[in-house]
Amino acid sequence: MRFYLHYLVLLGSSCVISTYGPHQRAQKKGDIILGGLFPIHFGVTAKDQDLATRPESTECVRYNFRGFRWLQAMIFAIEEINNSSSLLPNITLGYRIFDTCNTVSKALEATLSFVVQNKIDSLNLDEFCNCSEHIPSTIAVVGATGSGVSTAVANLLGLFYIPQVSYASSSRLLSNKNQYKSFMRTIPSDEHQATAMAEIIDFFQWNWVIAVASDDFYGRPAIEKFEKEMEDRDICIHLNELISQYFEEERIQQLVDRIENSSAKVIAVFASGPDMEPLIKEVVRRNITDRIWLASEAWASSSLIAKPEFFHVVGGTIGLALRAGRIPGFKSFLQQVQPKMSSQNEFVREFWEETFNCYLEDRPRHLVRGGAAMNSRRPCTGEEDINSVETPYLDYTHLRISYNVYVAVYSIAHALQDILTCTPGKGLFTNGSCADIKKVEAWQVLKQLRHLNFTNSIGEQVDFDESGDLLGNYTIVNWHRSSEDDSIVFEEIGHYNMHVKKGPRLFIDKTKILWNGYHKEVPTSNCSEDCEPGTRKGIIDGMPTCCFECKECSDGEFSDHKDASVCTKCPNNSWSNENHTSCLLKEIEFLSWMEPFGIALTLFAALGIFLTSFVLGVFVKFRNTPIVKATNRELSYLLLFSLVCCFSSSLMFIGEPQDWTCRLRQPAFGISFVLCISCILVKTNRVLLVFEAKIPTSLHRKWWGLNLQFLLVFMCTFVQIMICVVWLYNAPPESYSNHDMDEIIFITCNEGSLMALGFLIGYTCLLAAVCFFFAFKSRKLPENFNEAKFITFSMLIFFIVWISFIPAYVSTYGKFVSAVEVIAILASSFGLLACIFFNKVYIILFKPSRNTIEEVRCSTAAHAFKVAARATLRRSTVSRKRSTSVGGSSVSTPSSSISFKSDGEEAPSPSGRQRGCKQKVSFGSGTVTLSLSFEESRKNSVPVKNSRGKNSLECKNSDDSMLRCKALQPLQNSEAGSQPSSRTASNNSSQESISASKREEAHNSEETASFPSANSINFVANMFTENPSNS
Repeated sequence: MRFYLHYLVLLGSSCVISTYGPHQRAQKKGDIILGGLFPIHFGVTAKDQDLATRPESTECVRYNFRGFRWLQAMIFAIEEINNSSSLLPNITLGYRIFDTCNTVSKALEATLSFVVQNKIDSLNLDEFCNCSEHIPSTIAVVGATGSGVSTAVANLLGLFYIPQVSYASSSRLLSNKNQYKSFMRTIPSDEHQATAMAEIIDFFQWNWVIAVASDDFYGRPAIEKFEKEMEDRDICIHLNELISQYFEEERIQQLVDRIENSSAKVIAVFASGPDMEPLIKEVVRRNITDRIWLASEAWASSSLIAKPEFFHVVGGTIGLALRAGRIPGFKSFLQQVQPKMSSQNEFVREFWEETFNCYLEDRPRHLVRGGAAMNSRRPCTGEEDINSVETPYLDYTHLRISYNVYVAVYSIAHALQDILTCTPGKGLFTNGSCADIKKVEAWQVLKQLRHLNFTNSIGEQVDFDESGDLLGNYTIVNWHRSSEDDSIVFEEIGHYNMHVKKGPRLFIDKTKILWNGYHKEVPTSNCSEDCEPGTRKGIIDGMPTCCFECKECSDGEFSDHKDASVCTKCPNNSWSNENHTSCLLKEIEFLSWMEPFGIALTLFAALGIFLTSFVLGVFVKFRNTPIVKATNRELSYLLLFSLVCCFSSSLMFIGEPQDWTCRLRQPAFGISFVLCISCILVKTNRVLLVFEAKIPTSLHRKWWGLNLQFLLVFMCTFVQIMICVVWLYNAPPESYSNHDMDEIIFITCNEGSLMALGFLIGYTCLLAAVCFFFAFKSRKLPENFNEAKFITFSMLIFFIVWISFIPAYVSTYGKFVSAVEVIAILASSFGLLACIFFNKVYIILFKPSRNTIEEVRCSTAAHAFKVAARATLRRSTVSRKRSTSVGGSSVSTPSSSISFKSDGEEAPSPSGRQRGCKQKVSFGSGTVTLSLSFEESRKNSVPVKNSRGKNSLECKNSDDSMLRCKALQPLQNSEAGSQPSSRTASNNSSQESISASKREEAHNSEETASFPSANSINFVANMFTENPSNS
């Protein structure tokens, strides 16, 4: 029993199914039914449902002429397909079209009628019910318009796999096939629209904008993508607002307050016309005219906004419009509409009444929408001329959404055509099977649509991608005022090609743009003024990155264009100009031969070379004189040669550094100085050893030989040579360009290893220290020929120069590094030359009387007597102290003079000449004068063998004069006793006399010290007066 009741309910439902759903519709029977969802009205009335009575259906308000035209485009396409002999022959397409009123509730109400009809039709109740009003299943739906509405419809249709092809829903969320399985569209996704909008803003160099979006599934995803694109381009969004046609008036006013107070002049809006209308009306009321509006495709050509009374606010708007298409014959189809001829389209009657502001006579007034407001309308017959009125319905110059509807219908028709012409075994279904066109189901049409590929009537390729989207391009339009009727026209100024993978996608012709206020100049919308070339953007704390202050580029950086984010660093060989707008080549500097400082150093080096060469020439010319012989002639030559090398090495530091000069100059300097100091060291050491040897032997002569001296010089220099070889092998110096200075490039030498340079200078200073030690120890040797004191001074100068060199070298930079080292080399070289040689050159050239053998021997003998006398006095003092401690102190005696004279004094030889000298020896408060006289042959070749001497010793009394004369008496006796050993066969006995005014007996004569013999004195004298090679 229950089984039959169940079927009776279903039969009753199937018989009244034609009346299910919204009452107002456009409907036509056919073999296959297509559904349609169009916004014939912009919205519904707002009513408070307190549920005190049964809720009533909301009423749709504000007629949408463009929405009705879109509906007409679907009907036109279906009629054109039905009349085609090639597309779906013998198959008639029907339709069921409902008004969504641009709301989700109305759209779902209509969608439920499609779903319920399909479920009932799937029960196959034809054998139980022969209903004349039975309509087949809806195998596809065309619609809806808004993305929010399409989202709700897609969720419902997706449950039953009914294909939905939208013509105006562009939300990127609808590309998600996991959630919206049966959704497809013939309009590009907002994924590309947000990118195109950002590129337009970037094209006009705006960086401070306001973003407004509708509070639905269209606006929120679009603004989210837009924000990301703006961030990638460093463009800031000052305000980010949501709008809706259902917002209260107070909320709209608050939004306009924020827009009016914002410094941003560009407003990018992602919303539909109905959502924009309340905002634009408030802006018009406040007369805010200094704004640039950027329109998304949803309102870029909306008749609600593009009104002449709004033009002073929205004029100059730049919008992204869908690419317009051509529909042949559609114009005449639109003009043929009449209420009496369109009985199947219930929307025609209302369209007619809204167009002519009347009510049809065959319908009672109480049934007319609008209530009391419609009572003032005049009646109309339905035969009025549609071409006599201005209406958006007939605006077919740019068919965009209408063309998308047209393409959507043809896409479904071609999918059905593929099913109709399917060859078994090549189909898309299991085992290549094909669907039956007479019993086709919605899911089969969906499968076919996903693999659709056809060429439409105007030659365009139509195929959906894997997301169900149909790729297309955007046309960029600019809102102008028509000169004919003051209406707003949409002037095409460019396009955006989303198919381009490389290269620019955006093209805009600026000459066609007319900005608000009829200006041609591009307005600005920046938080801060553009930074001029030579400056960069500086971040302001607490402000977006687009709000900045202009800061001048740092030295060495430049910016050659306006509004630079960063300054570009100049290349290493360049430096920024005064305005920091470009880079200029740096000046290259080094210690040049041509600059005054380089010339001065060169002249000093040349002077040093000249003076050294002059001294060397003097020494060579007077090489046989006693002074030259006494200074170790051969070592002096080598020393002077090394000084020439020292002066010459300084010249390698002048001029542009090259790799070879960098590798040569430090070794040349180091080796030259070591050679110089080694010669001085050997000379000083030799003098010291000679005078410290009391009894000369053949061993001394061997060790003091010339060969050994040169060997020691070579060994000392060889160490420095090895340091240089290791240095050049491991870390060779090279030319280096120093770019650290701002406007100058210093070309210097990179020494390679500062440690090696330290070893080179350190070893030189070590030899100088040893030389200084020996020179200081030899400072009291005979002064006439020994330069120990002068060597000491020269070493002090050397140390002062090179100790000062270290901090100066470290603290200087650039070419002055080389200059410091040149000055150090010249100063130390001049010090050595002056201290060691200038006094000798002075004696040789201007005091030749002092350049004699007598001076040399006199100095030598005086030195020997000084040493012996001081030793004797030390011992006498000790003896006196001992005797005083035993027998009491001795009494001082008055001043006396003691004179010692030799017994065999003879007259000077006729063939010789007599020369003499006196040397004073001071002992505390007393003075002893030693007088020496020599007779020598006129021939200088044997001055020692032909000479005979006469010595006298005089003592002048002081407090302890008697003791000193007592101490000097053994010296006289020793000298007299040893005289014959130094005489030749013809030698006459020398006489020595000692005169004394007062004598004092010595307490212990046996304690007197021994004195150097004449052999020792003559040996020392001969060592310094004869040729060193013969000694």
